Amino acid sequence: MAFQVQKIRPRKIQQADGSGHLFSNKSLLSLMLPLSIDQLLNSMMGTVGTLVVSNLGSAAISAVSLVDAINVLIVQAFYALAAGGTVICSQYLGRKDMKKAEHSAKQLVCITFVLSLLIMAVCLFWNHQILKLIFGEVEPAVMKYARQYFMISSLSYPFIALYDDGSSIFRAQENSRLPMQVSLCSNLLNLLLNVLFVKFLHLAVIGSALATLIARGFSMAAVLYKLHNPKLKIALRGYLAIRPEWKQMKRILYLGIPSGIENSMFQFGKLAIQSTVSMMGTAAIAAQGMTNILENLNGIMAIGIGVGLMTVVGECIGAGRKDEAVYYVKKMTAVAEVVVICSCLLIFALVHPITYFGGMEPESAKMCIFMITCITIVKPLVWTLSFIPAYGFRAAGDVKFTMIVSAVSMWICRVSFVVFLARVLHFGPIAVWIGMFTDWTVRAIIFTVRLKRGKWLEHQVI
Repeated sequence: MAFQVQKIRPRKIQQADGSGHLFSNKSLLSLMLPLSIDQLLNSMMGTVGTLVVSNLGSAAISAVSLVDAINVLIVQAFYALAAGGTVICSQYLGRKDMKKAEHSAKQLVCITFVLSLLIMAVCLFWNHQILKLIFGEVEPAVMKYARQYFMISSLSYPFIALYDDGSSIFRAQENSRLPMQVSLCSNLLNLLLNVLFVKFLHLAVIGSALATLIARGFSMAAVLYKLHNPKLKIALRGYLAIRPEWKQMKRILYLGIPSGIENSMFQFGKLAIQSTVSMMGTAAIAAQGMTNILENLNGIMAIGIGVGLMTVVGECIGAGRKDEAVYYVKKMTAVAEVVVICSCLLIFALVHPITYFGGMEPESAKMCIFMITCITIVKPLVWTLSFIPAYGFRAAGDVKFTMIVSAVSMWICRVSFVVFLARVLHFGPIAVWIGMFTDWTVRAIIFTVRLKRGKWLEHQVI
């Protein structure tokens, strides 16, 4: 018989704040707030470069936006593996099994490092072929800048993978402040180097890519160094002595691969859409690139809440408290909704000065402002339920369901529907967002039903 959430009778655990919940409001705030800021800072890493090169003309910003679409695809794959490691470490910590939690963390570092090196090599040697395969024939100036940016970006993939691992291991220990502090320093470094390389040394797109590469290398080094601290619940030392152990890697891959496929399919869909937008001209590409950045910013802090929810739900499941898992999914979804509303209103207020000071051409700026206006109206209505509960599902091991729903909805609504609107009905760049709104709505309905029925709690990870 299916698990019935409403029949659970929670076993009260008295906390210092007098509540019967596993996490107090203070502990949730200390976890979620730095995570939200960290997500925002990580997102700003690419945004800074885009804003700086936007003054170099539409060809430069178009090239960066095309390559960033590929970079996000790869980054999301690494992040999914790291998230799988977070869930396993969190569940072991919920069981108070520190030894297995540390062993899982080491296996996470091992597998992601190897994979990142392989992906880096492929992108370095076949960058031109990859760009042509995905985007087809683009303007020569755009392709020139894109190749330069892509090659240097590829070198940063191991840095990104290991930084994600380190941050995830800290989050599993309910320490999200340190990754936030590292991100803050890294972003300041990225900003300074972007200004130096692009504005003063006139290195154009190459300078922006180098600045981001150096900043990401700093992030990786800092977070891995901090993991040496023996006072941590999970401390990693002797990286060269780590050896692969298939049983634990299998657990990580069990969670990471479906999430990675989900994220990758999501980004593949974006690339398919991007290839359609690339046929609309440079102005449309630039408008869509800036709109993507701004839409990402108005949701990124809520994504941080979802990421933190994985740690919370993981510990609840590890401690055998399914009732608490349900409670926190509902509570943090409500909090994320408030964050999304505030973020959308802020970005809407800033879109005019951003397009102006970013040096966007009038036609591109007009399209961008129109699309951001539509997003501001629709996103608060359906986005939160289409994303946040799914983080809780994954932390409980319900990864295949979220993968299937997200992939099917994305290919039907975001890709097929968008291609029809853009190429048959000639809607222009707004077709992308009509498809996006449809996808959000479909997933919000399905995930709400899944949450209410409680079948996502019927999985076993460790």
